[in-house]
Amino acid sequence: MRIPWIVGVSGASGTPYARAVIGALLDAGEPVDLVISRAARLTLLDETGATVRDAHWKDDVAAWLGRELGDLVYWPAGNLAAGPSSGSYRARGMLVVPASTAACAGIAIGLSKDLLQRAAEVSLKERRTTVVVPRETPVTRSHLEHRGGVAGQPRLLRGGRASDSGSVGGFRGRQGARRGRSSAYPFQAMDRRIVQFAGP
Repeated sequence: MRIPWIVGVSGASGTPYARAVIGALLDAGEPVDLVISRAARLTLLDETGATVRDAHWKDDVAAWLGRELGDLVYWPAGNLAAGPSSGSYRARGMLVVPASTAACAGIAIGLSKDLLQRAAEVSLKERRTTVVVPRETPVTRSHLEHRGGVAGQPRLLRGGRASDSGSVGGFRGRQGARRGRSSAYPFQAMDRRIVQFAGP
């Protein structure tokens, strides 16, 4: 049975990080369900010149990723009746990369304004692994409060700040989480289930 990772791409800058994560999952033989928000389409166009059209997603996503799609399924962000919007749809978990402040806030308060936010809410309520990679810095008090709200979820893997150097950091295991290597948060969580996504 196909049990995918859901990857949500929000409108924050840093779409190359999403491309790297999707490529790594596909290279590892993992099926991927992809959701690209409306704001992310504008960011993709600005950063890479790539367009993603719902009616031509196979060609557009393959061109953006620069590879064969393999076991990748695309879901339009406006389709709130899509599989990932329901807890009965089986998934390994979800990665939101990059995560804009708006996406973090929407996930934190359960806004579900589009499929990306709804799928993240479902992933959390079903206690599936959920990775959120906030992008913007510096941050305001409201940003920190929303990040704290997301981070307080029971099965969340906290997202750290991706490096501006152009390379993507790796997933760090429990030891790395306990050391608190990521500098994205002014607080450190000691939950052993937490994995940090940290830049180099």
